[in-house]
Amino acid sequence: MGAGHAHALYVPRESLLHRLPAQCKIAAVVLFGLVVVSTPARSFWAFGAYALLLLGVVLTARLSPRLVLRRMVVEVPFVVFALLLPLVARGDRVDVLGLSLSQSGLLGAWNLLAKATLGVIASIVLASTTTIRDLLHGLERLRLPRQLVLIASFMVRYADVLAAEMARMKVARESRGFTATGLRAWPVLSASLGALFLRSYERGERVHLAMRSRGFNGTMPVLRRAAPTAGSWAAALALPASAGLVAVTAVLA
Repeated sequence: MGAGHAHALYVPRESLLHRLPAQCKIAAVVLFGLVVVSTPARSFWAFGAYALLLLGVVLTARLSPRLVLRRMVVEVPFVVFALLLPLVARGDRVDVLGLSLSQSGLLGAWNLLAKATLGVIASIVLASTTTIRDLLHGLERLRLPRQLVLIASFMVRYADVLAAEMARMKVARESRGFTATGLRAWPVLSASLGALFLRSYERGERVHLAMRSRGFNGTMPVLRRAAPTAGSWAAALALPASAGLVAVTAVLA
């Protein structure tokens, strides 16, 4: 659990986006998301322009489009909900392939799907070009409350530990002939979840005592501080600035 702990989402590359300070990229993604959300749903061409901008960012980061598409699986719940909207929404109906769909539901589904997809892609690029440590440091530099940053830091650092503990408990259950099938397995899984909670709590206490004994005072040490330059901010904010011009044009058109 050292400071060099890396996350599986990070993709090491030599690119401009990888070299940018984390706070610049976080601010760019947040501003881009705000611009996309504020765009009227009927401005279809604007969302196409946003997609082209993100494609340019993906290519600049030297990320594989296949990797981005594979990580977009996280969006599946939004896709399912968007597909159900035209069926359950009220209002004027229109027949599509033999189905009676709501016009307002179709517009709402497009609005949700387009904006969620753009936001997910921007988040994937951010996570793929920034290490977890740099992300946390960037949030701290952006004046996010220190306690929230500290909680997020511990959550990320010990997520793999808890996952490994769950894997060991699974091996122990299977070595005793347990198979998780049907409702009869629920009591055993519930007991395992309770045991995992207790083990996590106990480990957290031990880790806290160990850190206090080594002089921990509530702040994590920072080994490297990358002060952003004007050029770094300009490069990072090029995406939300371009998206802002598209949004203004879409609103005035």
